[in-house]
Amino acid sequence: MRTQIKHLAIISDNYTLLSRFYEALFGMKSGKSPRPESAVAIGDGYVGMNIIPQKLGRQAGLEHFGFEVESVDEIDARLREKYPSVKLVRRPTNRPFAGISTHDPEGYVFDLSQQQMANRAEIYVEGEWKQPRTVSHFALRALDPERLAKFYREVYELKETEKPAGDPNHYLTDGRVTLVVMPWNISDYDGAGIEPRHMDHIGFKVEDLEAFKKDLAALARRNPALSPKPAGAEGEIRLKLLAKCHGGAFQTADPDGVPIDVA
Repeated sequence: MRTQIKHLAIISDNYTLLSRFYEALFGMKSGKSPRPESAVAIGDGYVGMNIIPQKLGRQAGLEHFGFEVESVDEIDARLREKYPSVKLVRRPTNRPFAGISTHDPEGYVFDLSQQQMANRAEIYVEGEWKQPRTVSHFALRALDPERLAKFYREVYELKETEKPAGDPNHYLTDGRVTLVVMPWNISDYDGAGIEPRHMDHIGFKVEDLEAFKKDLAALARRNPALSPKPAGAEGEIRLKLLAKCHGGAFQTADPDGVPIDVA
């Protein structure tokens, strides 16, 4: 069964400004939305990204992701057999991607969709296109990364790729985008703020890294509001942790401080 990584979501008080950052720097395109007051949906031709206004009690930042699968019923059967504590919940119909929400054994929540689901809308039904700057990966940190990687292999048939010797991460791909499962250790955050675990970062592949860096600097000069969030001393610790993912070669952030890894 084919699983595709097709959806990412960021929660932000500055959702319209944040969408401009990703459109201006990565060339992502916005879809036709009947609800511009609620969220912005943009995409790279393969992965759609929803930037959602923050609401009471909801944590800001890179929040969840979504898979497109051939059969939700087949996923449900696998979960019942191997992971009976993992449940599926149907979502309200005003979500353009999330027909169903579920979670993994570490508690990360994500969405499931399939082609015929009636709620699919906006960027998720506008067809694929090619562009030079695209989402390459995203990362989760886990207390038991081997167990979590096994879950995504067994239930969703993501393929684990080769990695350098000594690399503790797991790289699971749908053939185009990679889910990176990284270890979480509280001692890694010595000297920085420590929050509950959440999605770690998003990665992009660009046509030329040096050209990208120049574009980033030019964007910040033209519109300082679209500059990456300054790192500071604690942020530098986070960027060093981010560099342990072998999916990218240059670390930065969006204006809200969501870490970005670029290759």
